[in-house]
Amino acid sequence: MTDSIGTTIGSTSSSLLTRAKAHDQEAWQRLTRLYGPLVDFWLRQAKLQPADTRDIFQEVFKAVAEGIGSFRKDRPGDRFRGWLRIIVRNKIADHVRRQGVHPVAAGGSEAYRQFQEIEGRGARTEDRKELDALQQLRLRALELIQGEFEERTWQAFWRVTAEGQAAKDVAQDLGVTASAVRLAKSRVLRRLREEMEGLEEM
Repeated sequence: MTDSIGTTIGSTSSSLLTRAKAHDQEAWQRLTRLYGPLVDFWLRQAKLQPADTRDIFQEVFKAVAEGIGSFRKDRPGDRFRGWLRIIVRNKIADHVRRQGVHPVAAGGSEAYRQFQEIEGRGARTEDRKELDALQQLRLRALELIQGEFEERTWQAFWRVTAEGQAAKDVAQDLGVTASAVRLAKSRVLRRLREEMEGLEEM
């Protein structure tokens, strides 16, 4: 057996948030891929019309692009997700105000009221669907960094962390030591925290 299990390939020392603030195009694509489904989930929860959902989705990320430079995580409770959710809520409110002049058959103030109810539930306890959406966000975050690791490193991490297998069993299958498996897990988690610094607690 060996203590070596591979190293990180092409990792970067700066977080996704830092790179996005620097107008890194790849970082923006990753940020949209990461949070886009969550924004879509929030909008669908508000029961907007499909066309309105698509328009507001674009408005949300335009606002994120314009305002991300001013986003700060100064207090322990500050979260990018919370900041993003406020933007979504505000864009829905803007949509409702526009509908006051040009009413449509569905959505409108009812959609905004429903979204506020979702917000209220979230303040007390996140519902199951929201927790599922957040779990999917974390899985997407892992997908973003998976390609930076050798296959054996990733397998060691995934089998111990996601599948709950014992390090000694994974080590035996991969032909490495249990300490190498634990090191692989540590490396992937460290890279994940680095990538998500300022966005999510990972």
